This record gives sequence, C-alpha cells and structure tokens, in this order.
Amino acid sequence: MTATPTCPSSTEAAPPKQPVSVLVVVHTPAHAFLLLRRTGPGALWQSITGSREGDEALAHTAARELAEETGLRAHHDYDPDTLVDWQISNRYLILPQWRHRYAAGVTHNTEHLFSLCLPHPLPVRLAPEEHTEACWRPWAEAAAQVFSWTNRDAIRLLATRQPEPSPAPAALIRASRHAGQ
Repeated sequence: MTATPTCPSSTEAAPPKQPVSVLVVVHTPAHAFLLLRRTGPGALWQSITGSREGDEALAHTAARELAEETGLRAHHDYDPDTLVDWQISNRYLILPQWRHRYAAGVTHNTEHLFSLCLPHPLPVRLAPEEHTEACWRPWAEAAAQVFSWTNRDAIRLLATRQPEPSPAPAALIRASRHAGQ
C-alpha cells in the first residue's frame, strides 16, 4: 500500500522569522521617497522591510521584499545595479507586538540598509496583507512620517549623500525575479 502524501494544515504556524532583515528605501534623484502604510495596529508608515529567509543573501532578500511589497522587479522596473547595499546595519529591540513572529527569547533584530533610486516616482502594487496605502513624499516629510528610527535615519542619510558604488550582485537580483514568477 502506498502512503498518501499529506498537505500541511492551514492552521500550522509559520516558522519563526529570523532576526535578520533588510530595509529598502526607494527614492528618486529629486529626493521623493516611497512610503507604505502597514496593516494592523497604528497603521504605521515605513519603507520596504522584510526578514531573510533561509540562508539567502541579503541582496536577494532586498530584491525579493521589494518585489513582494511593491511589485517592482529588476530589469522590468529598474536596473538591478541601482539596488545599493550601503553596508550599514542597525540592531534594535523588536517591538512587543511583533515578538510572537520570532523564536522564544528573541528580542533584537539586525536590519541591513539597501536603497533603490528610480528616475521618477512609479506606481506600485501593494501586498494587501501587509500594506494598505503607498505615497511618495519629499525627504523631510518622509523622515517625519515613518515610525522607525532606523528608517528615519536612512531617509536622512540618503537625502544628504550618495553612496559609494557598491551595488548588490545583479545575478542575485535576477534570481529573485525568476523565483517570483
């Protein structure tokens, strides 16, 4: 007799998130910044964020989250060489309302900064389970509107200086595009 494969139950809990994430700040040369409003308590505004899955490279995490949360994809909507890894990370306390997403005892997350400069504001396709609205704001307004100090500091940094050339490996971003199709 052959065993029948079982499907995972829809009630099974998702695996805990890794306390390693990316912050992807999308902006234009004129310093307009894309903000997304989170679903849930407080309806907080932020840039694109997300946790690393498995052992994926952080550049891949950045490209995947960008595609999942906005619909923007390398080669279709932007040149993958413009996704910049700033080689900056911040460690912060995970807010109590989100700790249940992590393994027991995890209290801090390390977030890695990436940015994407688009030639002009583009419309985005939101993931409705994560965000309810999107808007483009001048840098000072965007910095004042986001809830996270790491996001605020990143917007201020990007508005005041350009990065040293250190683009994320294009091959990893292309892989993200194909994985999402």
